[in-house]
Amino acid sequence: MARFLWVLALGWLLAAPCAAAPLEAYGRLPTIEAVEISPDGAMLASIVTAGEQRTFRVTRVADGSLVVAAVLGDAKIRDLRWAGLDHVLITRSVTSYINGVMAPRGEYFLAVDFDLKARRTRNLLSDVKGGLNIVARYPEVRLIDGRPMVILTGFTFPSQKGRATVFRVDIEKSFNSKLIETGVDDAVDLVVDAQGQPLAQMSLSRTTGRWAIRLKQNSRWREVARPATLTEPPDLMGLGRDGRKVLVSITESGRVSLVEISPEDGTVSAPFATDDADGLLWNPSTYALQGYVSLKGDESRAVFFEPAAEKVWRAVTKAFPGQGVQRVSMTENGRQFVILADSPTEGPAYALVDLQTKHATWIGAQYAGLLPKDISEVRPIRYKAADGLELSGYLTLPPGRAAKGLPLVVLPHGGPAVRDRPGFDWWAQALASRGYAVLQVNYRGSDGFGWPFLSAGFGQWGRKMQTDLSDGVRHLAAEGLIDPKRVCIVGGSYGGYAALAGATFDRGVYRCAASIAGPADLRKLVVFSRQTGGVVAQRYWLRFMGAKTMSDPGLGEISPSEHADAVDIPILLVHGRDDTVVPLQQSQIMADALKKAGKPYELVVMKGEDHWLTRGETRLQMLQAVAGFLERNNPPG
Repeated sequence: MARFLWVLALGWLLAAPCAAAPLEAYGRLPTIEAVEISPDGAMLASIVTAGEQRTFRVTRVADGSLVVAAVLGDAKIRDLRWAGLDHVLITRSVTSYINGVMAPRGEYFLAVDFDLKARRTRNLLSDVKGGLNIVARYPEVRLIDGRPMVILTGFTFPSQKGRATVFRVDIEKSFNSKLIETGVDDAVDLVVDAQGQPLAQMSLSRTTGRWAIRLKQNSRWREVARPATLTEPPDLMGLGRDGRKVLVSITESGRVSLVEISPEDGTVSAPFATDDADGLLWNPSTYALQGYVSLKGDESRAVFFEPAAEKVWRAVTKAFPGQGVQRVSMTENGRQFVILADSPTEGPAYALVDLQTKHATWIGAQYAGLLPKDISEVRPIRYKAADGLELSGYLTLPPGRAAKGLPLVVLPHGGPAVRDRPGFDWWAQALASRGYAVLQVNYRGSDGFGWPFLSAGFGQWGRKMQTDLSDGVRHLAAEGLIDPKRVCIVGGSYGGYAALAGATFDRGVYRCAASIAGPADLRKLVVFSRQTGGVVAQRYWLRFMGAKTMSDPGLGEISPSEHADAVDIPILLVHGRDDTVVPLQQSQIMADALKKAGKPYELVVMKGEDHWLTRGETRLQMLQAVAGFLERNNPPG
């Protein structure tokens, strides 16, 4: 084994990508968005971009020759996976209403099959009568009688309520959608076993928030869990570690855990992977849970339940010292796989690893326009909030400048119950390339630091969640790293709210504020969330905002639009017209309030953009608008 590690450490000669790096190199779409290796390791399927255009490509591993290429245009690709050796499944999303169905405008997912032999694509579920061609989860593949079968969870309408429904498609023969199981009323998800047969389903009422998990036992559905035992809706994840049990993600008192439910008697296992599971890893041949990505503090690592898989992965990561290594795709025999290596000096890039030859080759950089000189240093930081709470985050430093008296951009993350992570961040890197230090804080209410830290954010919108950010500014100023008179705040989603709150509730800290898709009127946001996500979404927002009802006067107290007269700095509002999470109305309300109060603002509406900056043209438009706004109101010097 020692010799094997030595070969890995010394023999992986990987050529670094190179190109010029204007602002567009950070702001455009990743050059490579997805890479999947075929089950036998002979071919690679990928999604590559050029401007706004996405292209699906399949190449041979042996010599890199092109097998097929298909232009997908500006389609928003969400998932890519092989179905056997001759088919690749592509899942895309569209922002739309659903004709003839009482459903809100939203982001809906559709799946297509690309047949490599026939060189054609075909829409999956397009032949379903009384149903929709949208999918509730990404397609799954099962080998049945030696042939790949595509398992799809779609929706049918046997009554006024839509039900999650499982279909099986034989992509090599008939291509017909065969109905396998229709869920109960309000069924939102179904899980199948290794043979593609229904194993579990979950129902969730939009109007009451009541949910239940049922297991298929002796051809009948038996309820095994309901709200009396858990306070928040769980999620069906797939198959457990033995490939037989049902894997469920549960939340109790804000603590997220994985449990397994036995299909025989409905018994629930002890929780595992508690709090720190940041992604799941699956065995491609058994479909069982193989491991998970653990994120504790600044350390992200893969944890495997199979000792052999753990041993191999440790050998692989040892060959990439100082880099974050993520497993992207692997062959059925586990001897070849695609990784994403995030170098702190060269940025993220895909590589193909072959354990038999002990060799790795670059597939390509995720951002091909960046050289090592274009990647800014990222430092982990820690400090205490004014009330003594321990906080952490990351400081990205501008290249070529001494870390002293720097202009600063505070870049709070969205969510708010997510977190900033170590590694490459295109937005922070882009702003640093313009000459700014960039502060990203995991403020109270961020996820991944345990329940006490998460719940400390309840009711703290515009209050301690906000001062956690400005306490970070004061900490950096005391260290001499930044100039406290040259600080702006920029953020998206909840981070956009924080930017507006910085201009209204935490004045005197910032010279300017830029909100991208940020909430401004919290009453209207909660009403909108009830209409689109039901009572569960409403409960989530009210708990975080510290309100009891949608008419709670406390929502007005922390709504920036109702305090526009307090603004004394320039504000930039950027919003996508197709945003179905925080509607464009929110930025328009803020713009109207600022106009009425006679305050300086700019409003940029991005045509065809969703909440996640998925389109290349508008993503770059946002970044250019923010960079120009910062340069006008807080010149980097």
